[in-house]
Amino acid sequence: MSKSSNPESLVPYEPDLRSPLLGPDAAEASPKPEPVERLCIDDMLTKYCGEFGRWQLRHFVLTSMAWALEAFHTMVVIFADREPAWRCSGTGGCSAGLKSVCGLEPGSWEWIGGPGRSTVAEFGLICAEKYKVGLVQAVFFGGCMIGAGVFGHLSDSKLGRKGSLLVVCILNAIFGCLTALSPNYWTYALLRLLTGFSTGGVGLCAFVLATEPIGPKMRGVAGMSTFYFFSGGIAVLSGIAYFFKSWRSLYIATSIPSFLFLVLILPFVSESPRWCLIRGKTGEALEIMRKIAITNRRHFPADGVTLALDEDANDNSNKSHKTEQEAVTGSLLDVLRCPLTRIRLFLAVGINFFCSIVYYGLSLNVVNLGTNLNLNVFLNAVAEMPAFF
Repeated sequence: MSKSSNPESLVPYEPDLRSPLLGPDAAEASPKPEPVERLCIDDMLTKYCGEFGRWQLRHFVLTSMAWALEAFHTMVVIFADREPAWRCSGTGGCSAGLKSVCGLEPGSWEWIGGPGRSTVAEFGLICAEKYKVGLVQAVFFGGCMIGAGVFGHLSDSKLGRKGSLLVVCILNAIFGCLTALSPNYWTYALLRLLTGFSTGGVGLCAFVLATEPIGPKMRGVAGMSTFYFFSGGIAVLSGIAYFFKSWRSLYIATSIPSFLFLVLILPFVSESPRWCLIRGKTGEALEIMRKIAITNRRHFPADGVTLALDEDANDNSNKSHKTEQEAVTGSLLDVLRCPLTRIRLFLAVGINFFCSIVYYGLSLNVVNLGTNLNLNVFLNAVAEMPAFF
């Protein structure tokens, strides 16, 4: 029988199913992709980046310097709106023993150092007009309240935390310098309102931008530490006021640091990774987290890990996820609709309102101690710091 007629040669060929290349389904034999680890910002800081390392310390210090700018624009009225000393000019029956110039004949007394030392002297805010000193301060804080709401909203918008801080510093510098050019009281009051509007957003934007890249265990301590920069700004203000006696030159001197902050500090500040994630810029947020890990000398995986919002984190399934997500939006109405956030909002507003009355009531009235004003302001600022600790 020929070789071709051998029955064994008629048996059909059966492939070796143990071979991954010749099996019935090569796709099943290929290795399955590893699941992507999806972490929220806090979990990634804790696991890979470090909660408070060299990167966070540098970013925190640079950003929190903006609090000193807020202190300048808020507390400058202690020196600019003070009532300077006066003396008799030698005519009109003026008595050196009098403690008030009210009722004295014009020309019978004069301000020591001239009227340019204070708005009170230059605009005549004494006697029946004295209420205008408190009025302009109230107008400033009214502007702060409006500005905090406006820039708080803008910091969640496309402008971002860093962009909002940029805008408020520009406005602060402009309005502060324009205040020094005020020809009359009502122009002065208007410019203080506008300065308050921009100042109200400085601390808010700086606080959020400084604390969001910090891990949850250290965020509370860092949040309280931002106030050291505010008190430090008040202490520095007392030194600035010592050299700039005129209220106009003082407003310019306290506004120039805002320009310096824009040029020398803000370019080296990073945007918040949390804002990037909320706005759907996942790739940009992930790159910031990678820089944090590298600076902190922590290992950050090249792949296999990504960022997600809190409600989407810990979903490590193999289903496909978009790198870029849609921006998450919300409004004050969303806060008011939820019972938990509504209660917290009302409590926060009430607590801040009463704390502000006490704090600024004590700080702004240091002028009434009657001793050296510059020294009193400096000591009052330093005395705050143990309380923050």
